[in-house]
Amino acid sequence: MLLENRVALVTGGAKGMGRAMSLLFAREGCDVVVNALHIEGARKVADEVKALGRKSLAIKADISNSAEVNDMVAQTIKKFGKIDILVNNAGGAGGGNIDTATEEDWDRVLAVNLKGHFLVTRAVVPHMKEKRYGKIIFLSSMGAVHPSVSVLSYHAAKAGIIGIALNLAFELAPFNIYVNCIVPGPIETPFWDSLMPPGPDRDKFLSALAKKEVPLGRMGTADDIAGPALFLSSWLSDYVTGQILYVAGGQPGLSTEATFLSASDRKGSLRQPRL
Repeated sequence: MLLENRVALVTGGAKGMGRAMSLLFAREGCDVVVNALHIEGARKVADEVKALGRKSLAIKADISNSAEVNDMVAQTIKKFGKIDILVNNAGGAGGGNIDTATEEDWDRVLAVNLKGHFLVTRAVVPHMKEKRYGKIIFLSSMGAVHPSVSVLSYHAAKAGIIGIALNLAFELAPFNIYVNCIVPGPIETPFWDSLMPPGPDRDKFLSALAKKEVPLGRMGTADDIAGPALFLSSWLSDYVTGQILYVAGGQPGLSTEATFLSASDRKGSLRQPRL
């Protein structure tokens, strides 16, 4: 049991990667606080955690609201007495390119995808410092470092997450607090629902995208993210901090065609992998 007697707080834990991480952590002995913007989804995952024999707490909180974040952390400490692991996973797509992006889009997208991660981490870190132990994981996006389409505000926020992770790894190392960042590639989760409705057209699109851009030739799954997150949350990574881990089927370094959505004029052209 890699996480026996540990307590994790997973933001955005009601579905997709957050749910997968919550359940895998529970299987490895961890009690899990499941945060979501909608309490019904959080409660469902919390019940799944309990069914695995672990304690759980579902908390509705908007991570871009400092009062709600502080209350969430206070509830967690009251119930469990500590937070060993923080997974900053919550987020949402939005925004356009430089011609279509608005100031309102920019503020909204950065509030959820960047400011929110800062607020949650700021609230949790004092409790980790008190215990002189903690594992913090941030979830970024391949679009932050290797965009295939322009989603300016979202990609900017996800790039900012990498900056936060690297800074905090340096800042918190003296307190035995480890900070790392996972950069997922194309992962098939409900995240896509806001971009493209489920159905045959989306299935064809994702299949074509994976074959074109991902050296392993498939879309990733939520479980593909949960495994590396478990590693970064456990004693197995006790000499690992300040690292950016690409979980992307070979992207970006081995990408065969980095601009799938804008590459219609280069049909049949494949770039040799960079070894």
